[in-house]
Amino acid sequence: MTAISTLYRRAMMMLGVGRATLTNDAGGVQQIQYETSLEVKNNTPRLMEFGFSSSLPPDADVLIAYLSGDRSNAVVIASGHKGSRKTGLNSGESILYNLWGMHVKLTETGLEIDAVGQPVTVINSTKVTIVASEEIYADTPVLKCAGDIIDNAGSNTTTLKNLRDTYNVHDHVVRNVQSGGSSPTSEKPGEKVE
Repeated sequence: MTAISTLYRRAMMMLGVGRATLTNDAGGVQQIQYETSLEVKNNTPRLMEFGFSSSLPPDADVLIAYLSGDRSNAVVIASGHKGSRKTGLNSGESILYNLWGMHVKLTETGLEIDAVGQPVTVINSTKVTIVASEEIYADTPVLKCAGDIIDNAGSNTTTLKNLRDTYNVHDHVVRNVQSGGSSPTSEKPGEKVE
């Protein structure tokens, strides 16, 4: 075999397409078991973009690079899953999604988060700041807060609990009280604000 034909054969064998059958996400580099029409290969490293990681569902499509055309030296360099891919994006839009339909979509006119009826949790934050130029609107049957609430926080330090406690024990001086059995102060509120 001539050197040119060997080089040609290796170049033609540098890329392949298969499907993922197993994913091991335990180590520093994710390992994939893939299947092609020629082979089933285990413990194949999968390269991903920095800052993003995913675990492939079974039957995900994978693009395999065979380094130097050597089929024993494979790396998964791209992947996709036809059944869960979000379609219909406009030019310039991006979307992050999973197998169950949840997504974060970046559009020209705003950000859309769809949790598909599941909880959304922000964890391990010392402070969360929302800056909105117009308003923040919560369309929910109940709004709960485990701690105190302060309104006009830039100029006020009194919490709503402090206001409730003060209201529940306050009374008023009643002016122009006639002498006798009259009381010079009003009674405390009958119903406490909880």
